[in-house]
Amino acid sequence: MPSSDAGRLGGEELGARLDGIFSFDVSSGRSYQELIDALAPLPREEQEFALHWAQVAARTHLEIAYLAVLLLPQALRRLSRRQAEAWLVAALEGFDRSGLRTAVVRLRDIEGFARGARGEVLALQDVDARLGRFLQGLSGRGLRVAAAEAAWTDTETVFLPPAIAVASREAGAERYKAIAALLWAQARYGTFNVDLDAALAAGPGRDAALAWLALLEALRLAARLGHELPGLRGELAVLLHDLPPQLDSARVPLAAPQAGVADSLEWLRQHPELLASPPHACAWLGALRPDEARRLRDARIRQQAEVLRLSVAELLESLREEKAASQLDLEADAERLEVKVMVDGQELTLPPEGLAAAQSLIQDLGEIPPELLVAAGEAPWKPADKPGSGAGATMETRADLLLDEWDYRRRAYRRGWCHVYLHTVGGDDLAYVPAVRARHAPLVRQLRRRFEAMRGEDRTLRRQADGPEVDMDALVEAIADRRGGAEPSPRLFCRRQRDERSLAAAFLVDMSGSTEGWINDAEREALVMLCEALEMLDDRYAIWGFSGWTRTRCDLYRIKEFDEDYGVDVQSRIAAIKPRDYTRMGPPIRYLTRRLLGEPARHRLLVSLSDGRPDDFGDDYRSQYGIEDTRQALLEARQAGVRSYCVTLDRNGPDYLKHMYGPAAYSVLDDVRKLPLKVAEIYRKLTI
Repeated sequence: MPSSDAGRLGGEELGARLDGIFSFDVSSGRSYQELIDALAPLPREEQEFALHWAQVAARTHLEIAYLAVLLLPQALRRLSRRQAEAWLVAALEGFDRSGLRTAVVRLRDIEGFARGARGEVLALQDVDARLGRFLQGLSGRGLRVAAAEAAWTDTETVFLPPAIAVASREAGAERYKAIAALLWAQARYGTFNVDLDAALAAGPGRDAALAWLALLEALRLAARLGHELPGLRGELAVLLHDLPPQLDSARVPLAAPQAGVADSLEWLRQHPELLASPPHACAWLGALRPDEARRLRDARIRQQAEVLRLSVAELLESLREEKAASQLDLEADAERLEVKVMVDGQELTLPPEGLAAAQSLIQDLGEIPPELLVAAGEAPWKPADKPGSGAGATMETRADLLLDEWDYRRRAYRRGWCHVYLHTVGGDDLAYVPAVRARHAPLVRQLRRRFEAMRGEDRTLRRQADGPEVDMDALVEAIADRRGGAEPSPRLFCRRQRDERSLAAAFLVDMSGSTEGWINDAEREALVMLCEALEMLDDRYAIWGFSGWTRTRCDLYRIKEFDEDYGVDVQSRIAAIKPRDYTRMGPPIRYLTRRLLGEPARHRLLVSLSDGRPDDFGDDYRSQYGIEDTRQALLEARQAGVRSYCVTLDRNGPDYLKHMYGPAAYSVLDDVRKLPLKVAEIYRKLTI
């Protein structure tokens, strides 16, 4: 027996270990027996691997953990240990984004994962913003990007798999780009320009016909894209590599430049034998869902047609005061989406909203219907005034950004897990800062002197070729050289040079409910005195507060931006700082790290003012999970070149701060009155 089998866990031992992970009711009809049967034949190290990941997955969902244990023996026969971890993490990320069904589908698709598994899993969340810009750049009309199990489009949203396993992240990004381009091409090159419901006979063979048509359209559109976007040609060829051999004869006719969806339909009609069964699934190539596409496409065409009519009327109305506009002609280049408007032989420009509507209609219809060039009255309506558009149309429940969070149990990030909302602290108390300044005038003067000493000092540069002063040592040497017959040096002057600082600092202030009372007062007074002292320097600094309520509500409060003056607005915001909810520290650290990296400075500093350990409502963030996530956020900042420091009033701070920040990057205060001087001292030490 191999040595790895010598310590293999038996049925009773496995049952005891599983009992510590799961908690099934007797009424559920489940037992550990099928899990024991699955794990018992494995070597001890694989048993431990399975039990470890069962414990990790159980913290997310017991169903995922149960299925993971059941399938792991099969997965380990097909995947390496590292790939199996990536397979499990992909399932957990699927649950985070879309729920239990997505996680189960990913777990069961071991073979599909293995075909692409190379140890790298790229989540759609990592590239969706880039894909959105890419799609808009193709034609100027924005398309949303969203996750779904199968790739498809309703002509307004491109749905893509939530994660893919590939050789590298770069290869994954190219794969996503090629799939998105194929879906965009369905709307751009006429897949929905015919009534597919009428073209495909109703009956038991309709679903099969639609599936075959999707593959034929992928052939046609890939050929078109290969001509228009040659950079995608290689990846498109990879996507088409596994097409059923029955379609080989369709490749040449559908690759013709003039081929359209009618040619795909005609080829399908000539091969009725295919309708007996659907093709094997090709998840990358994009399904066709004509009902959803037709509904949105028809509504968009109606809206854009009305916008174009009204824009034409507005254009003609503007010309009436200058001359009679008797004839309007519109020329469109459907290939390049260019539109020219001719009025009485003069080329004019449509209003921006009209031009966008014309380009959108060309994409959907291939042309602009002539009837839309008839003026639509006096055109009192302007698209910018339409309800639901503009600044007022933003959804109050939509987060300003989504940030990752580190799950130390998975050893992986939960992508887009934290919903971050940005606010500006509002307040009108203009008397608070002058009162603090007067009450602590001696301390403010002391702080100012300390900070003034940190300003760039003058250095004397000697033996210069020019300067406002004579370097006496150099002059004496030159005289001695001349008398001795040597050539004297011409560098006889000195000048002063001030060393310039290049630093950006961000201060992160705890606004959790536990700061109620004297801690909140101390934080505000410390900020006032800190700002009063920092004004002696030329450093760029920002102040943000943070609080929150679970991962779905991580609030960041703008108190001072980097480019804001320390004026009455900032002073009134400091006065308005007040305790709110909980202390989820990872998201604000990650956000301010991003902001600091955008500052043009050689040195970047992040200082946190807090009264306790990471904490949140209703989940395990207050446990080791929150400490590990905060530590990971600080490691990310350090790797990016941002120095971090924490000042806390929690006497138990050394228990966890040393692990989070490092042994020399935190201070624990026993007296809140020391806070202003301590912050100034830290700032001075870290920035000189």
